Amino acid sequence: MIPPRSNLLARTLTLAGISLALVAPAAAQAVEVTLDRAKTHIDWTLGDVLHTVQGTFQLKSGAILFDPKTGEASGQIVVDAASGNSGNGTRDGKMKKEVLETARYPDIVFAAKRVSGFVSGQESLTIQVAGSFTIHGGTHDLTLTLPIVVRNTAFEAHAKFDVPYVNWGMKDPSTLFLKVDKSVQISIAAAGVLQPAGTPQPSN
Repeated sequence: MIPPRSNLLARTLTLAGISLALVAPAAAQAVEVTLDRAKTHIDWTLGDVLHTVQGTFQLKSGAILFDPKTGEASGQIVVDAASGNSGNGTRDGKMKKEVLETARYPDIVFAAKRVSGFVSGQESLTIQVAGSFTIHGGTHDLTLTLPIVVRNTAFEAHAKFDVPYVNWGMKDPSTLFLKVDKSVQISIAAAGVLQPAGTPQPSN
């Protein structure tokens, strides 16, 4: 006996619902991003009336967890403020002691709150990561725009943003004869691993 059409429709809808229920958790699984300290480079550029000063900072740690469905994110990128290096010991010492005050504020921290634009399975895309940026004891809203390339679980990302350090309460290092910009440009070239949350990290 052939089941009535209504019974067939009901069975089809039920099977479809079960399939979606099984697939949805995997599709909505949280994604974990872990930065590789050795492959992540943080550069800074500060202009003055005579020339441009360039330097680097070192990454301490970086791990962000986010839900691709809701965009909610957590985790931090932590930079060692005392690692600032422009190749001039006198200048760097003044920057750390008088501007960044690294003995009092040793870390520069970006705390992630939301990720948008991420599409699983795409190799090349641009995402936005909104969060808070803490430097010299002050916390400021910051949204990073990052073009990223993903190959299997490895990824590379780039970002640039300005830090108006004088407006944010840090000392202006300008002197009577040397004037420097009131904002420093930060450039980040990051690399690491992007994978489903809970995936075991490979042992070194």
